[in-house]
Amino acid sequence: MTEPRQQQLFEPPPEPTPWERAAEADQLIAEVVLNRPLTEVYHYLVPDALRSLLGPGQRVRIPFGRGNQLLTGYCVGFGEPGATNRRLKSIEAVVDRAPLVGEEMLKLTRWMGERYLCSWGQVLESVIPAGVKKQAGTREILHFVPAEGLSKQLDNLRLPRKQRAILEALCRSEQPMTIDELTAAASCGTAPLQALRDKQLVLPIRRRQETFEIDPTPVERQADLTLNAEQQQVLGEILGLLRNRQHETILLHGVTGSGKTEVYIQAIREVVDYGRQAIVLVPEISLTPQTIRRFRRRFETVAVLHSHLSDAERHWHWQRIAAGDVQVVVGARSAVFAPTPHLGLIVIDEEHETTFKQQTTPRYHAREVAQQRARQEKIPLVLGSATPTLESLWKAKQKEYHLCTLSKRVEQRPLPPVVTVDTRNDPKISRGHSLGRAMESSIRVALKDGGQVILFLNIRGFSPVLWCTRCAAGVKCPECDITLTWHKDRKKVVCHSCEHEADPPRRCPICEMPGMRFLGAGTQRLEEEVRAKFPEHRVLRMDSDSMKKPGSHDTALDAFRHGQVDILLGTQMIAKGLDFPNVTLVGVIDADTLLHQPDLRASERTFQLIAQVAGRTGRGERAGRVLVQTGCPDEPVIKFASRHDYLGFARHELRHRKDSMTPPFSQLARIVVRGSSEATVKGTIRGIAEQLRATISKSELPIRVIGPALAPIARLRGMHRFHLLLSTTDPMAIRTLWQAASPNLELPGDVELIIDVDPLDMR
Repeated sequence: MTEPRQQQLFEPPPEPTPWERAAEADQLIAEVVLNRPLTEVYHYLVPDALRSLLGPGQRVRIPFGRGNQLLTGYCVGFGEPGATNRRLKSIEAVVDRAPLVGEEMLKLTRWMGERYLCSWGQVLESVIPAGVKKQAGTREILHFVPAEGLSKQLDNLRLPRKQRAILEALCRSEQPMTIDELTAAASCGTAPLQALRDKQLVLPIRRRQETFEIDPTPVERQADLTLNAEQQQVLGEILGLLRNRQHETILLHGVTGSGKTEVYIQAIREVVDYGRQAIVLVPEISLTPQTIRRFRRRFETVAVLHSHLSDAERHWHWQRIAAGDVQVVVGARSAVFAPTPHLGLIVIDEEHETTFKQQTTPRYHAREVAQQRARQEKIPLVLGSATPTLESLWKAKQKEYHLCTLSKRVEQRPLPPVVTVDTRNDPKISRGHSLGRAMESSIRVALKDGGQVILFLNIRGFSPVLWCTRCAAGVKCPECDITLTWHKDRKKVVCHSCEHEADPPRRCPICEMPGMRFLGAGTQRLEEEVRAKFPEHRVLRMDSDSMKKPGSHDTALDAFRHGQVDILLGTQMIAKGLDFPNVTLVGVIDADTLLHQPDLRASERTFQLIAQVAGRTGRGERAGRVLVQTGCPDEPVIKFASRHDYLGFARHELRHRKDSMTPPFSQLARIVVRGSSEATVKGTIRGIAEQLRATISKSELPIRVIGPALAPIARLRGMHRFHLLLSTTDPMAIRTLWQAASPNLELPGDVELIIDVDPLDMR
């Protein structure tokens, strides 16, 4: 029998990383990526003078191309000596004093470039806020440090009293000191300091110092609430993952008002007790103030990241997060990139919302990015919704996600009854009113009983159509294939895509018939009608036109919360996540606005919006009800929504999706080609389709090419648009196809190509 191997007392030193080996080499080669649609990683020599200043995650200035144009790129690592045989150019300068992103974020952004078929540099440029890159809210201030070894020689120096006082103060300090700090410590002017500088006994350095700081409004602290049995069970499952440092994605399907937020908070409490941090994503900026207020009542330090912050505010929060001084980060989509050094949990609330998908390069979905980040850092991800996406529900059915359910509202409050109102034969609707008979009388009853009312209409402006009675033509934007919307407050017709605006035409631009008519109703027209019918009550409109000022969302919702507003009306920003106990009636003015869109998810979005807006009532002691006006009461989605039957709707819709092989049973990528000449764009996308089909046939990839065809919005911002779809059951196939085909795709100079993996917007 062989003797047991003797245990080593000392472990062998770990193998040096490629970066460490490169740093020790005679030549240091930096790997650089650019904010351009170029997938290559470029190699540059690092001059000796810059070696100690450069690290991965910093920006550099480099000469690029034959003309040696100076560009800014991102250093993403160091290459092995001899990694390239080409003669290398040298880096000109290091832009940042410290890395903007760490090693984990470099891994995540590289994955994003591969997943969403764009360059690593484009991803880095997108995820680092502009305020962080330009260090907004800071300025360079001159500081001084003592010359090397001065503290040991200070007693032997013969100096005037004030110069000595300055040196003593500087040697006592562990940090560099400013001119004002030194002159105050020595009770003198600047002349003694200048004399020490001339003698080179003190050395000047420049350091950035914050000039901006947020003083958060104090909030009343609140104790954790008592959980019911369902909540306690869900919390226990999340805590088990946290304690085992285990990654898993939990889909928390909880009906509206079931207390999902309290479960998040108590799970985060455990994360914070471990000395770790949490990220909470919310879909709407209008939800952010309410969510921040809830978390500030429970936690000492909460940071916020969303697009309505100034550059200085965003940079200030970013710095505190990176320093580990923040327990909870709350924000919209981009908060998934918060530089948390000790991340312990990610939560995505209302995970079904389309706002978690970015519509510009990189076209990422925050849910997928959060899952990859959670996987990298071995932490749980919690997805919460009353109406999860069918993709998430299907993954839970396939055991890729762990499904947890909250089937009852807190304190056993019932879900509000939903009444469908058929508007086809309503005389008021026929005469052009937005409020039908049942809706108007229900509002009167709710207000008479002292309740509050929420009215939802997902169309902004006054009238969405300007129509000719002779030729039945609508007036379209000159730059887009979209009808112009009449905004009565501006007295202009406006395009909601390119923001073109003009005076309304007096004659039809096609047949010259005078007397154009405004058809349909938006939130402005609804507000005018509500004010006319309920003049004694206070009305507030919330949409992107009325909520432009910073803090306007919070001000409006605070007024409604405190009873200063009786009727709140608006677009989808009032439909989600808001908690107002005194709301006793919710009215959906037109449930059909999304239902008939050219979109494979039209039914799903309609169900989600009705369910979410219905959830705004009956959340307090008083019971509530929901009225849904529709011209299509027999549509299955309307019937399922009126019964609060999400699972029934999901089964119905999944059968339809399976028959048509659309997500979640396939993965899609959309290619859009746009340009100023319709014929050129059409010819280009036909050539692309042929090239893709040839590559698929040659490589035997399991991909279907659907199209090309005119995009549903055939012209946008002056550009003609054609599109095609790639469909596959193999998630890797589209990436393989694109890597093989894209180098051979040739575009005319004025034609642009967009590729969108997992598209949500098919317009």
